[in-house]
Amino acid sequence: TGNWSLLTILLFFAYRHTMTYIETAATGWNESPELTEVIFVNGQEFVHYKSSLKKMVPKTEWIEKTVDPEYWERERQRNIRNEQAIKAHVVWLMERLNQTSGVHILQWMYGCEWNEDTEEVTGFEILGYDGRDYVAFDLKTETYIASAPQAVITKHNWDRDKTRILYKKYFLTQECVDKLKNFVNSGRKSLMKTVPPSVSLLQKTPSSPLSCHATGFFPNVAEMFWRKDGEELHEGVHKGEILPNNDETFQMSVDLKLSSVKPEDWERHECVFQFSSVNKEIVTKLDKTKIKTNTGKTEFKGRLLIFKNIFIFLLACFVIPCTL
Repeated sequence: TGNWSLLTILLFFAYRHTMTYIETAATGWNESPELTEVIFVNGQEFVHYKSSLKKMVPKTEWIEKTVDPEYWERERQRNIRNEQAIKAHVVWLMERLNQTSGVHILQWMYGCEWNEDTEEVTGFEILGYDGRDYVAFDLKTETYIASAPQAVITKHNWDRDKTRILYKKYFLTQECVDKLKNFVNSGRKSLMKTVPPSVSLLQKTPSSPLSCHATGFFPNVAEMFWRKDGEELHEGVHKGEILPNNDETFQMSVDLKLSSVKPEDWERHECVFQFSSVNKEIVTKLDKTKIKTNTGKTEFKGRLLIFKNIFIFLLACFVIPCTL
């Protein structure tokens, strides 16, 4: 474990970088839907926008020091333009779903990924409504995928809109990537720091799957898996989402169905955590004496999907205004 102390220093080698936009419009409290936007680089929140303020709020010191003043005004104007389109879409969806009143939330998550080693880039766009996936953009086929029956009309309309498709492709593979590269180069010292996790073996009941749980790591570009005799296991294994903690670090889990493991084979199994940018592994052996259960002092809480976490948090923010 001594070598892992090196990961708490700032690392300057290349790895995958991401920039994610999450835009949320809520209706049901005011006459006009409220719009917020949060932008993340490598999982780190660095700017926040709220339509009631009409202002971009920096969330990290490095972004305040590195971008030009014109950036804030350009981004503010972009959000003002987006407000009208997103609010109109909320109204359209309510009509489409025969909803005349009530609280409804539209989430738009999009962004890009850049591999600094290979220069490979990719992008994504997902639209969610009331906490569920609605429609997503497939960059490879340049078409939309309906995630709900009600979204089929939206899919066909957007597929036929070639101007929209061309712009999405341009934004996700060029404009977004150019911004991401600029932010990575400007904020590299902060963005490239790596913090290793604390790893535990958790089990709710003797018949429950065994969860290998890692928490407190940064950034959110990591892999976690079970392996036997050096080979990754897939059967009897369930990988969870990477979820945010409240201190800007992350957590994740990978479950193993113990009923599929013979008693004599326990010592041949191990849980592996690995940052995508680092070859060093954190290995946790399958050991009965290391398992924490609900019968002890350790409380094991169930995990929610990240999309639902964000949905519930933002729902609360609109009822009780959150501090920006």
